[in-house]
Amino acid sequence: MSEIRKVSASAGAEWLLTGFGLLKRAPLALGSLGILWGLGTSLVLSLSLLVPALGTLLQFLLLLAGPLFMGGLLWAVREVDQGRPARPAHLLQGVQEGRAPHLLVALLPQLVGALLLGTLLLVLVGGPSGFQHLSEVMLKLNELSQSGTQPDPAQIEALVATLPAGRILLWLLLMLATFAALTLALFVMPPQVMFQRATGVHALRQSLRASIHNLPAMLVFFVLAFIAIFAIYFAVMIVALVIGLIAGQAAAMAVAQLLLMAVLMPVFAGAVYAAWKQMLAPADAGSTPPPSSGHVFEA
Repeated sequence: MSEIRKVSASAGAEWLLTGFGLLKRAPLALGSLGILWGLGTSLVLSLSLLVPALGTLLQFLLLLAGPLFMGGLLWAVREVDQGRPARPAHLLQGVQEGRAPHLLVALLPQLVGALLLGTLLLVLVGGPSGFQHLSEVMLKLNELSQSGTQPDPAQIEALVATLPAGRILLWLLLMLATFAALTLALFVMPPQVMFQRATGVHALRQSLRASIHNLPAMLVFFVLAFIAIFAIYFAVMIVALVIGLIAGQAAAMAVAQLLLMAVLMPVFAGAVYAAWKQMLAPADAGSTPPPSSGHVFEA
């Protein structure tokens, strides 16, 4: 079992800066991997709409591809960090290295969490009849919001009053707690599988322990990451607005999605890689992430 190192709260900011710094070192190479990921996702979703009979199968394949692509993107990030070029083939490096089964273990806690939350919701709202009533109320509220007229507050209040508000609030709190636990367990799981040859279950356990052990750094990282995502999204929407005036809204939305994938996925992978190096990586992997430029936010 690898040693879990304690880092300062400011390390969370360093992880994010490292992600931007690595993207800045190889923007085309790493950005193209994010675009390939986005193109693959868009293609699968388009096929599922064109061929509804294959929709479930295609979306299941897309679900399986997520952990594999993340493992490959992390491999490409390490190549850039160590002075080697990132290549499109790296996106499937997890399959080539025989790490696919262990990367796919990342789906296991998500499946268990979804089943538990679904069961809890069913119990808290009073069984199948209560769940059906909740669905009907949500459908009516959605119809009121899309009617184009000002909804009657009394009508909305009457609909909400028929629901077990306290139990639904409890379920929402449990959902937030489950999401937080899954995030901590999955955060540095893929780099352990790819670079330390750890099994999927062991990597999940170590990721959860390392994240809890360094909770202040995790909180700093996610707060700053939220701010960065908002800023990137705002910049991409400005670009999409210009493209929309030239080529139409469909082209603008497609370009916006690919630009977001080209920036967000490599930056997030770089941050995860930096967090793994500081908290869990063996000594020969280097525990200090590469220095970041002071101008990374200008990009």
